[in-house]
Amino acid sequence: MTQPDALASARLYLCTDARKQQGDFEDFVDAAFEGGVDIIQLRDKTLEAAEELEMLAVLRSVAQRHGRLWAVNDRADVASISGAPVFHIGQKDLPLTAARTLLPNATGIGLSTHTTEQIDAAVATSQGPLGLDYFCVGPVWATPTKPGRAAVGLDLVTYAAEAVKRSGDGVTLPWFAIGGIDLSNVEQVVKAGASRIVVVRAITAAPDPTAAAKSLLEALDSV
Repeated sequence: MTQPDALASARLYLCTDARKQQGDFEDFVDAAFEGGVDIIQLRDKTLEAAEELEMLAVLRSVAQRHGRLWAVNDRADVASISGAPVFHIGQKDLPLTAARTLLPNATGIGLSTHTTEQIDAAVATSQGPLGLDYFCVGPVWATPTKPGRAAVGLDLVTYAAEAVKRSGDGVTLPWFAIGGIDLSNVEQVVKAGASRIVVVRAITAAPDPTAAAKSLLEALDSV
């Protein structure tokens, strides 16, 4: 499977910190991939660049063993040096055009969106070979991983689904719902129009990451 195909077919995206407290980063990401996670993003603001590169080398090795994708958040320099296949930016991070000048054309770039206007812009920016490769919508529910950011609710998930459909033939832009999603509410997100999700605590806080990932994928398929 080529990298664009792998991104287009991805349904379960996990964001995790470096798990310094647990000391089990390699075992954890291995277990998550084993459960069916398609993409794992290392997002840990406490890491210095050298530390992050060390952790990403571990993530890269495990991801390649499973034939899955891995991602870097925010730091295009780190993404470039580490050879990350996926790079994610927020609305206030490095602009897409700037990121494209620093990264190989094959790098998949995603963007966080929180409003209807941002979704419309993301869909429009997906046009062309150097546009966005995916976007995320959220946080659907309030989450401690994004303190101070208001929940956008399920209506914005529905808007995203309709915006991609309205964009016309030939647009296959993947998008993910994110923010407070777990087994208790994933069916609501799917019914609102999402077929892909990003999770954090639903897997990072689970006693069995493999089982947690499998359960989330089963829930995605059950609606």
